[in-house]
Amino acid sequence: MNTAQSLVALVTAVGCFAVEPAAAPPLLKVKRVYIDKLSGDEAATRIRDMIINALQAANLFVVTENAERADAMLKGSAEDQVFVDTFQTSEGVDARASLGTGTGASSSSRSSRAAASLGVGLNESQRTAERKHEAMAAVRLVSVDGDVIWSTTQESLGAKFKGASADVADKIVKQLIADIEKSRRLK
Repeated sequence: MNTAQSLVALVTAVGCFAVEPAAAPPLLKVKRVYIDKLSGDEAATRIRDMIINALQAANLFVVTENAERADAMLKGSAEDQVFVDTFQTSEGVDARASLGTGTGASSSSRSSRAAASLGVGLNESQRTAERKHEAMAAVRLVSVDGDVIWSTTQESLGAKFKGASADVADKIVKQLIADIEKSRRLK
């Protein structure tokens, strides 16, 4: 018996803690879920609807509109932003040179002049403006007792064939599926 097992046996024998033998993880007990309104801007409502659709399609739980009938509630916040990233670069090389001499005389008219000039210049400037779309959501699954039994935060700049909000909703459900599978393996 290792140290951890000895400690658990001692604590159980003393009766300080009530240890549930092989209790199923709380996430596996959830059968019916209510998706609460997500806090955030107007996009939070659309993201909530997308999460409902993704959960319904995944067939993990019964999604209910009646909070009193639910085993757990999905709560959280979400937002969807459109912004422009601007990149600007400028490079330049410039050189100038000039040389001049002069002499003059009067009566017999003697004069000498010389002049030279050189100029080089190269300038390059580039400006790129890129429109980006980003969505993010932080959600948690809360039991009827008020205990948080699962949570995740997901972000997306959009996927190849779907927008950022739909991608965030799908990422939330994929993470939930992965965590349920992990709980089943640990059971």
